[in-house]
Amino acid sequence: MEVRRQVAARLFATGKDTQGAIARRLGVSRQSVMRWFRAWRQGGRAALRGAGRAGRKPKLERRGLPHIDAALRQGPRAFGFASNLWTLARVAVVIKRLTGVQYHPAHVWRLLQKLDWTLQRPAKRARERDEAAIREWVSTRWPTVKKTRAAAGRGSSSKTRAVSRSDRLSAAPGHRGARPLS
Repeated sequence: MEVRRQVAARLFATGKDTQGAIARRLGVSRQSVMRWFRAWRQGGRAALRGAGRAGRKPKLERRGLPHIDAALRQGPRAFGFASNLWTLARVAVVIKRLTGVQYHPAHVWRLLQKLDWTLQRPAKRARERDEAAIREWVSTRWPTVKKTRAAAGRGSSSKTRAVSRSDRLSAAPGHRGARPLS
């Protein structure tokens, strides 16, 4: 937006275009151009500069991020954690220890993204898992246990009501060989 305001300032200085024409040319509303023109008339091009960074300043300086990254690469065990798995809560604890700045674990993720860390979840599998037994079961037992639509037959959509007699198909010829009795 600041670039548009500076272009508008140049156009105001030439005095050739109307405010409506400037608005169309820059793709902004006429009200914005009118506001910019008032600011430009009172303070020149400097009045149309951007206000700077919006929002609260970050708690950690950018200079501190590489220090945190290097510390995290040492692994959780280097900081006294029982397992070798980083969690957001653990990273928050390490940041607090290193910098004195406290982050909520939910906000730690934003810092990790700035450091190009990615989300990784460990594959959870039972230690007793037997791949050969699983393949055997899937190939032999599963086909006999699996319910098929054809085996189920016609039924009722109600859990409390049995199939009605009128749901039976007659043997009379008709569309697709059978039709409901009525």
